[in-house]
Amino acid sequence: MRVLLFCDDYYHPGDVPRDGLLSIVPGIDVISDTEGFDPAVLAKYDVVVMSKCDHVSKENNAAWKTAAVQDAFVQYVENGGGLLVTHSGTVAGDDTAVLDDLIGCRFEFHPNNCLVTHGVLKPHPVTAGVATFSEVDEHYKIEILADDIEILAASYSAAQGEAEKYESEPYFNAPACIAPCAYVRTQGKGRVCVLTPGHVIEVWRNAEYAKMLENALKWCAGGG
Repeated sequence: MRVLLFCDDYYHPGDVPRDGLLSIVPGIDVISDTEGFDPAVLAKYDVVVMSKCDHVSKENNAAWKTAAVQDAFVQYVENGGGLLVTHSGTVAGDDTAVLDDLIGCRFEFHPNNCLVTHGVLKPHPVTAGVATFSEVDEHYKIEILADDIEILAASYSAAQGEAEKYESEPYFNAPACIAPCAYVRTQGKGRVCVLTPGHVIEVWRNAEYAKMLENALKWCAGGG
């Protein structure tokens, strides 16, 4: 399986998804600086993993997901490519609507790092053999954009702070939250899978999440 990983931005160190994936699929190719990125390279890979928001690099927060880049991702998937989006890959840029629609969601909010529990909702090749697991992480709440997603797993975190402060200080006083954390959709001949966990390496090293990642890579590549 040929895998290309996009990672590294101001908020999300690239070594977290890189090291997490290398333990599952040795020999992946990694792009952490997208200055001068040529979208034609996408066609060389069975699966592209997006773990990067719209920053060129950790040091350069200029946007890189141009209209041409977004169109290239759409064409890649519609021609049969697999797109696996993890954590920061769901974070939209100022002008990324085309890519957001392909992914099927966009990040809305997360509270302080907290204990997040992830549970499978339905059987699917992506969730095969995956048991409930918990890790301290950023608990992502996402806005669903696509009407054809198949939600496979949900995540839960307890309330933080006083209820009357939720509106005025949402980051520090988040309510209890249940949110989708794994879903799939298709577009054209290709497959898209979104997994929202993964701000810290401990999540990627969790045996259950690693199993889900391996399953997702195989499914995105056309297996299952």
